[in-house]
Amino acid sequence: MINALKRAMKRICGDHRGASAVEFALIAPFMILLYLGAVEISLALSIDRKITSAASALADLVAQDDVITDSEMDDIMNAGGVIIAPFNTAPLQVRITSVLMNGSDEVRVQWSDAVGMTAYAAGGSAPVPAGVLQRNRSVIMVEVKYRYDTMFSELGVSQFDISEVFYLRPRQSIVVARS
Repeated sequence: MINALKRAMKRICGDHRGASAVEFALIAPFMILLYLGAVEISLALSIDRKITSAASALADLVAQDDVITDSEMDDIMNAGGVIIAPFNTAPLQVRITSVLMNGSDEVRVQWSDAVGMTAYAAGGSAPVPAGVLQRNRSVIMVEVKYRYDTMFSELGVSQFDISEVFYLRPRQSIVVARS
């Protein structure tokens, strides 16, 4: 009986037929999670690049004109959604503001339009870093924000905010007016 038990133990210990299946079962979840994480990071980086492009392009569209009408501003705001395609446009927020520094170094909002966020009040203040504005000159400030939803909400990383602020001086005049 003891000899039979020894032979059975040798046979079981020497059998390696299921080792690959066990190794795969242990490693597969980690490898799948690693793959999905890489896909998620590449999508997040892609939307970040698109948000930067949108801020730059929208500022450029406004800065090329000397007077912006309401219909032109609607078209420019809609261009933001086209730029970030194929990503969802619902979480996209855009604010375009013309900011002027007068002769006494006061920084004031001339006009502001927004989609998905609140526009600045005309005559109010806007956060502009030092050195961006010069006396009696204006700058077009475009703020773009996007809330990116990840596929890893069960792991505690459900969403994060991507934002970009872009400043551009008007090309045709000192100030881009609104009509």
